[in-house]
Amino acid sequence: MHTVAVLALENVVASDMAIPIDVFGRARLADGRRPYRVLVCAPTPQVVGETFTLTAPHGLEALRDADTVIVPGRAEQSPPLGEEVGAALRAAAAAGTRIASICAGAFVLAGAGLLDGLSATTHWIAVERFAELFPLVDVRPDVLYVDNGQILTSAGASAGLDLCLHMIRRDLGSAVAVDSARLSVTPLEREGGQAQYMVHSQPPAPRGSQLEPVLAWIEDNLGRDLTLAEMAARGGMSERTFSRRFREQLGTTPLQWLLRARVRRAQFLLETTDHGVERVAVQAGFGSPTAFRERFKRVVGVTPQSYRSSFRANDS
Repeated sequence: MHTVAVLALENVVASDMAIPIDVFGRARLADGRRPYRVLVCAPTPQVVGETFTLTAPHGLEALRDADTVIVPGRAEQSPPLGEEVGAALRAAAAAGTRIASICAGAFVLAGAGLLDGLSATTHWIAVERFAELFPLVDVRPDVLYVDNGQILTSAGASAGLDLCLHMIRRDLGSAVAVDSARLSVTPLEREGGQAQYMVHSQPPAPRGSQLEPVLAWIEDNLGRDLTLAEMAARGGMSERTFSRRFREQLGTTPLQWLLRARVRRAQFLLETTDHGVERVAVQAGFGSPTAFRERFKRVVGVTPQSYRSSFRANDS
């Protein structure tokens, strides 16, 4: 039987911990047997969460005998972990144990040095801070999970479900994974990555700068066929100076900023109106529905139709 140890740490996120306990605990083979034994372990007998206190039946020694270790996320502003946790995770990794994180659990793995030189992901809202803290990690903000073989990471809480199902499929094949997905009332694979759930905000211009009124004007005129020359003239600059100021103050080009603004406008229209894709393309300023679909999927990770199905407000 495959042993899965779920590591509960101080300020553990309840959903991140519950997902692997439930998914692996309910998995079943064709003959009804349970292929996984799930253990909850912690560095201390009791773990304090934000809204509960957990009594852990196992200590860190459970990591030594586990085939898989799952590290759930912790709430923001959690205190630093003791060295014993990092040492136990490194020892498990050295022994060949598969180790996976859910959501902000990636911070724990990276803090233990297990993600250096690897690709990893975490919740989209924390990727910038993660990249700053761990420059040796190749951060992938647009995916639901990353499988490096022995070390795996996932994005926000529901992406932890995707990762658990992925590991079950790796271990036992698609039939068992599909059955586990049915029990969880979720598809085995979701279209796109976490990019579709991200708020694609634009970097703002410094207050009082020459670019601030230009950006507001661009936002008000996204449906027009805007050119670099027109945007630069609006700011009272040459195209060369305008492009240089844009790069200096916003870290991107005027064209890239404009395209992101149009995608964001399209997301809003898809969420709040019944307009067809062709009309949304025109209102957001894309040259054609084809160009709109291609750009939208490149940025968001799914087609406009799929995005609308997931995020269209229900007035009923």
